[in-house]
Amino acid sequence: MTTRILPAAGDPDAARAVLALLSQLPDAEPAGPVPDSTTLLDTLARLASESIDELPEVVLVHERIGPVPALDLIREVALRFPAVGVVLLSSETGPALFSAAMDSGARGLISLPLAYEELAARVQAAAQWSVGVRRHLGRGADTPAGPGGRVVTVTGAKGGVGTTFTAVQFALAAAAAGRRTALVDLDLQAGDVGSYLDVQFRRSIADLAGIQDISPRVLQDAVYDDRTGLALLLAPAEGERGEEVDERAARHVIGALRARYEIVVIDCGTQVTGANAAAVETADVAVLVTTPDVVAVRAAKRLVRMWERLQVRKAEDTTMVVNRWSKHTEIQPALIQKITKTRATRTPVPAAFKELQAVVDAGRVQDLDNRSTVKQALWTLAGELGLLTAAQDPSVPAQAAAGGASGGSGSALAVRAAGPVARLRRGREG
Repeated sequence: MTTRILPAAGDPDAARAVLALLSQLPDAEPAGPVPDSTTLLDTLARLASESIDELPEVVLVHERIGPVPALDLIREVALRFPAVGVVLLSSETGPALFSAAMDSGARGLISLPLAYEELAARVQAAAQWSVGVRRHLGRGADTPAGPGGRVVTVTGAKGGVGTTFTAVQFALAAAAAGRRTALVDLDLQAGDVGSYLDVQFRRSIADLAGIQDISPRVLQDAVYDDRTGLALLLAPAEGERGEEVDERAARHVIGALRARYEIVVIDCGTQVTGANAAAVETADVAVLVTTPDVVAVRAAKRLVRMWERLQVRKAEDTTMVVNRWSKHTEIQPALIQKITKTRATRTPVPAAFKELQAVVDAGRVQDLDNRSTVKQALWTLAGELGLLTAAQDPSVPAQAAAGGASGGSGSALAVRAAGPVARLRRGREG
């Protein structure tokens, strides 16, 4: 049997050394090393979306991988891709590290510098385990072959661009389509998801922060099952408790939600924290919401560049939603896409606040009328982002598709190089 091996090592010299030794193993098929945690997770997600059989049997994680620490990365891989055998490569091999690696989901620990015999033995053991798991999974027709539920993060370029409203409508659309959906408020100090849906609940994501192994029962105790069909995991009522939810806690919570729900929509607010950066990094779809004005577009560009510097998310892997758009706006989606280097959606969201004011003020955005052009656009976007099933689309009025098509980023969008457009072009170097 051929064993496919994917090494993950951030240091080029270490990567070359690992690959050189792997090429000597009999019946081994090593892939080119991946340089960081983001690339590793993206590669595994892409392979898993095709078939579980496309995944490598063994992943080797070097101790100096980044930006996600090695043990946290192993836990993430084990949660999302349970049929992959993960082995840690480390210069420290004491009992404490071995125990921590096993608790994270590793199938073995190999000491550095590498020795052929130890590498061969650990890779073979991890591969045999992987094959056994896949054989077991193959017996159940209902067992998903992919990486678990779909995680979508929604982040605002700045305050007031409609981030929370967008996240809530995405989640409502997915739930109406028959998808088992969770909506998470990761705007930890100023989250308003509960206010938008008229929900008061004493439990929050902060109650899960110190729990290493989040069981289904523990998760259920922290989640509010709303009458809209959404499972809500709210931000803490006391903003200072948001500090309890660090990067590691966020990864654990998202992993537990991904394992239980088909769709997980996360409102990340507008501030960059360790928690929401981890969410954006691990998301299947990362949405950035902006409005077509100079200040917001520049803020979007700054945020995307920060994500790239921190190795959280590449600009081209970020989906831009343009809110409060009109055909008379000088700054059009095509220009925003060019400036930020993100991917603008085909459907911008029209400027029609009067449609929203009553439900927003009442804290009942779930009651927004189906005839609302804003709702039509957002629910159309939910379909564009893969949150709806083809067989069970929610009852969006037929005008939704037509309403979205009028504002796409194609040739119909004429960008006039005057006023705010000129200001943006002058500011591209920033």
